[in-house]
Amino acid sequence: MIHRLRNAVAKVSKADQDAFKADRWEVFDKISEPPGELAVKETCQRMDGFRAQWERAHPGAVACLVEDFESLTVHLRFPKEHWRRCRHTNLIERTFGATRRRTKVIGRLPGERTCVALVFAVLDRQRKGWRGMTMTPRALRLLQDLRSELLGDQPDDIITAAA
Repeated sequence: MIHRLRNAVAKVSKADQDAFKADRWEVFDKISEPPGELAVKETCQRMDGFRAQWERAHPGAVACLVEDFESLTVHLRFPKEHWRRCRHTNLIERTFGATRRRTKVIGRLPGERTCVALVFAVLDRQRKGWRGMTMTPRALRLLQDLRSELLGDQPDDIITAAA
């Protein structure tokens, strides 16, 4: 998300950059809805207003944000207290590195479920070292629900086995 937002700002004239940035953050920050589809819907509504305001003056910058808007709202499905940290790339890149190290040893995974299970196992282990990512019981429950949704209510023993 951060790289995409920086790319959009680079397409805006210097005179408009500060106002563009402020309006852009208004789209993604201070969401009043709880995590999930309602938060994504609120962000979409905000983006419509942002688009109406800026598209005429800076169509390339707005297109940069609109063309892959779905990927810019993925973080809104996670616990609200994690939003500011998980939309940055450092945390994600570090986690991807740990996942690559695990999959390199395995070589080839037997299926998509095994891959998702491995990724969640790595995330579970990596989260202990994350700064600024407090795991409250509510946040853990939301992550468990998200994992169940992705795995199709698969039992936890497969997750544990992949670790």
